Amino acid sequence: MKFENVCIESMAVSLPDEVWTSARIEEQLRPLYERLKLPFGRLELMSGIRERRVWPAGTRASDASAAAGRAVLARSALRAEQVDVFIHAAVSRDMLEPATAAFAHQKIGLPAHAQVFDVSNACLGFLNSLTMVGAMIEAGQAQCGLVVAGEHGRPLVEETLRQLLATPLTRNEIKPFFANLTIGSGAVGAVVCHRSLVKGRGHRLLGGVARAATEHSKLCQGDSGSAGGLNMQTDSEQLLLAGVGLAQETWGEFKKVSAWNESTAARFICHQVGSAHRRKLYETLGLDLAKDFSTFETLGNMGSVSLPATLALAAETGAVRAGDQVALLGIGSGLNCMMLALEW
Repeated sequence: MKFENVCIESMAVSLPDEVWTSARIEEQLRPLYERLKLPFGRLELMSGIRERRVWPAGTRASDASAAAGRAVLARSALRAEQVDVFIHAAVSRDMLEPATAAFAHQKIGLPAHAQVFDVSNACLGFLNSLTMVGAMIEAGQAQCGLVVAGEHGRPLVEETLRQLLATPLTRNEIKPFFANLTIGSGAVGAVVCHRSLVKGRGHRLLGGVARAATEHSKLCQGDSGSAGGLNMQTDSEQLLLAGVGLAQETWGEFKKVSAWNESTAARFICHQVGSAHRRKLYETLGLDLAKDFSTFETLGNMGSVSLPATLALAAETGAVRAGDQVALLGIGSGLNCMMLALEW
């Protein structure tokens, strides 16, 4: 896919105030650790995640998405009434019906003429939504879109803690729950528009590629658990291998479509899984780790929010500067991979 007229006009991140450290989570699991003789500190050691944020209990996904939507509109030169399409792109949702976007749309105060819908694709939902809005802009169906994602990981982590403490599991049996303890919460929003609407320099979305390897769809599966929580189990080792393999295939196609190579981008922004995933990905693709910008150390894995929030924070801190070519390397359970080229 290629785009000629699509820009990310502005981005904003909204984060919870409450911080849960990996040490705190392990302390809650003290009975399990002591029974299985597990060393404290292993969660941070294995993942590289020191802490993550959580929304208050009772927060809805639409609350988080609306917070990010209001934040990005506050810094945008465009107005809410100019939004033609509005997408909630998170895993988290208020309910099955109606779309969570409907609640967030009302909370933000967006116009009635906007198309309103959800896009759900594990950790890739936000990137998928950028390309959907981009395609609508290129086709003349829209001039301006607002994409938001609000992930509420607290119920998953709390349900995981409950299960681990309530069930006499062995060392091998706790492995599928490990990834759940890396999850964080947050929200992000982006105003995407036709380049003619941008005042000053726009952040151009140039194009990208997508690849699927759905034979690996059983490696990470989540569904509703007890007490309203989320029950998710992940084969982390196999998911890492399969994910990096798919990323390698996608990177090869990305280079053909974008005419970029390993040295073109000034910055790489990846999905924020953890230190082992980052190291393996960069080694396999032959990329310079010095060009990475990461947030997983303090924000954990925020699902669909992680990659775009990391991009926004990189720009805020000056790690991504005007004119930089930026490669977004996204991957999500399914397995699905999408890589996008930006000119910031």
